[in-house]
Amino acid sequence: MGSQFFGLNIAYTGLLSANASLNTSANNIANVETEGYSRQEVTKKAADALRSYTTYGCTGAGVDVTDIQRVRDEFYDHKYWNNQKLAGEHEMKLYYMNQIQDYFADDTSTKGFTTVFNEMYAALAELQKSAGDATVKSQFIGYAGNLASYFNEMSSNLNKIQEDINEEIKVKVNTINSLGKEIAALNKQITVIELTGVTANELRDQRTLLVDNLSKIVDVETFETPITDQNDPTRETGAYRFRVAIAGGQTLVDMNDYNELKCVARETGNKAYQSDIAGLYEIQWFNGSEFGMNNAVMGGELAGLIQMRDGNNGEYFNGTVEGVNYDKDGNARVKISVKDDYLKDINKSTLNATGKIDIGNTVYNYDSWSFDMDTLEYTFYLNKDNNESEITQAKLHKEVSINGAIEYQGIPYYQAQLNEWVRLFSKAFNGVLTSEGAVDEKGNDGINLFTANLGNSSQAKFKNEDSITRVVTSTSDNYRMLTAANMAINKELIENADRLATHTGASEGQDKYDIIKQLALLRSDSKMMNFRGGSAQDFLQSILADVALNTDRAKTFKENAEARALSIDNQRESVSGVDKDEEAVNLVKFQNAYNLSSKVIQVLTEIYDRLILQTGV
Repeated sequence: MGSQFFGLNIAYTGLLSANASLNTSANNIANVETEGYSRQEVTKKAADALRSYTTYGCTGAGVDVTDIQRVRDEFYDHKYWNNQKLAGEHEMKLYYMNQIQDYFADDTSTKGFTTVFNEMYAALAELQKSAGDATVKSQFIGYAGNLASYFNEMSSNLNKIQEDINEEIKVKVNTINSLGKEIAALNKQITVIELTGVTANELRDQRTLLVDNLSKIVDVETFETPITDQNDPTRETGAYRFRVAIAGGQTLVDMNDYNELKCVARETGNKAYQSDIAGLYEIQWFNGSEFGMNNAVMGGELAGLIQMRDGNNGEYFNGTVEGVNYDKDGNARVKISVKDDYLKDINKSTLNATGKIDIGNTVYNYDSWSFDMDTLEYTFYLNKDNNESEITQAKLHKEVSINGAIEYQGIPYYQAQLNEWVRLFSKAFNGVLTSEGAVDEKGNDGINLFTANLGNSSQAKFKNEDSITRVVTSTSDNYRMLTAANMAINKELIENADRLATHTGASEGQDKYDIIKQLALLRSDSKMMNFRGGSAQDFLQSILADVALNTDRAKTFKENAEARALSIDNQRESVSGVDKDEEAVNLVKFQNAYNLSSKVIQVLTEIYDRLILQTGV
């Protein structure tokens, strides 16, 4: 049973409880503008009652403050993180798609494809009137050079964007590492504190804020489970194991430990696509294990950047091994059949001359390749000295791939579209100039106008295609070597415009300049050149349709994600945010509680005064 002074102790617990509540409200008010802060509240319970051994059984012993906890709903946190990865992904896409859209612009302030192409054909129309005039020929060749320069510049601009994206990927990887390190450090501090039986509210807020920041860069999952006593699994220690997984479930942080990522530049000669810049980064875990850059479930800014840098619209090299042969030195020739139509058209080829190929889940280095345009089969040449694993007959009928499908229209896709157009147009244009009987004013056979600068001061001739087997190799002088980046004008025509073929030898009278007339038809005749179902002049319309669609889609998704983020954040704030009005009410409420406990002490003081001082003998 309680002593005569038991009531004083009850009042004392009330004072402690009210004081804790007042201090907590003060802390909430002080942090009302602190980013990531969660409102805290005092958890109380009635103190254990005392047996009084009377008819009423037990006597209340006051109040106990059991904990001060932050008010947080993890459901809204997970909703916020899932939404942030979408916002981050589409924000990156929109930023770079706007740049691509600007580069393809053709208006009063920017001279784009349509303007340059029309100027060239206007010069061709003038040439049709004065086909024998060397000055007019030279002007036409100059405008044709402008067309080549346009594609050179477009390819260069896309490469610059790809380079910027590549560097930003490295920045994001470094940020992920930094955040992972900070989360692991906080985990250690939280564990040390919570093993003492209290909740590390402020540290938990800091950790949640770090996860918020991480969720915009890459998709995030968190797992928190209580740590039990090893000797008694039923007893919880008060600490928790906190784990952070990213990119589809890969562990970044596990308690005090964290895994680091690193960017490794692709080896020279191992470009993923023909028009890629050199040294693009592959992301790996620091121990060398695969990160899985292209896994379909990854989101966030990192996913958006990777899709923009490497997106191939799902068009990648894939096929089946049909045969493996060896030369006298043991080097392998792997024959591969393909099914996709884009792989059967050499004008659509994006294969680099050398690189890596996955054959039956084993990655090999290939030194070169060839394509038989009659059998529609590829042959890859694998030097045994350049590969750790030997390719055996066991690889027959295994699946083959290079790079893999990335279902987004990124830089490689737009480069491939540019390359395909310049190959088709140049081949058709040169085909008219070098057709049977085509001659210049002096009766010399016609020569190509468009060619490719090969980087060693030489230009492609486009005459090495075997007319019998029609085998194109990765190094043969074929139109596959022509890209938007190296498109150029034949030096011989720049030096001597009279070498431009204007007619066939048999043409006379009004048909004297029939070659010029055929070239004029190439502009709008989709039978002479067909690009995506349209004619040569429809190039910009086709590309802009892709660019505009991807830009609008990224903008729409970004705006929707931002709107959802605001809504979810408001929901989070309604639970964990500090409401000034509510805290003002709490101050009054806890002040009253404190005053009442003080009043109890005052009353008891008077009682003890009467009991001790006025009833004594």
